[in-house]
Amino acid sequence: QVQLVESGGGSAQAGGSLRLSCKVSTWTSETRCMAWFRQAPGKEREGVAAIWTITGSPFYVDSMKGRFAIAGDNAKNTVYLQMNSLKPEDTAVYYCAAAAGGVCHEMWYTSAKYKYWGRGTQVTVSS
Repeated sequence: QVQLVESGGGSAQAGGSLRLSCKVSTWTSETRCMAWFRQAPGKEREGVAAIWTITGSPFYVDSMKGRFAIAGDNAKNTVYLQMNSLKPEDTAVYYCAAAAGGVCHEMWYTSAKYKYWGRGTQVTVSS
């Protein structure tokens, strides 16, 4: 059983930065595609970024490109999300998710494709 534990959330001022971490209990064939999603109050969960852990290839939704960066450290069993130039609209609960590698290459931003989820970490950005 794969367990994902997020950390690094908190409060930040607009324009500031935060780095989220997702600790993966064990790498398996079902953790080849790691992603970050977020969910703001009253809104649907949306994809933020994903990484294919075999090569480190990142995937982003267009609105996050340039501000967010996803990276993995296989030796530390950890996936990171560096968030820069934060905006109040980035306020949400951020979730780490894992899926088989193929997910990264086809509509990775679809939450239903992910088998494992963390409990989430709150990010609050004030203006």
